[in-house]
Amino acid sequence: MSITSSRSDDNRTLTIRVQGRFDFSSHQEFRDAYETGGEDVAEFIIDMSETTYLDSSALGMLLLLRDYAGGDDANIRIVNCNNDVKKILTISNFEQLFSIE
Repeated sequence: MSITSSRSDDNRTLTIRVQGRFDFSSHQEFRDAYETGGEDVAEFIIDMSETTYLDSSALGMLLLLRDYAGGDDANIRIVNCNNDVKKILTISNFEQLFSIE
């Protein structure tokens, strides 16, 4: 499990990459990734191209990010999900809260 983050050239977009299992063991690492990103971030991108699994605690972490980023006004995209991850997000109705691509 590894979580990395990077900022765009204009520092307005923070991309967080989740590799491997996204579960409770990654809670602090995920939180650190967006909280240390800075308050001037306008868009968050969660890249799940290398995410193999996520559980209910991961869903909760995504909701915490949403609250941190402004709730209903948050600009968060979840991208590059494999079919299993996308299915979990869809069953959980997360497409109503996030842009899932």
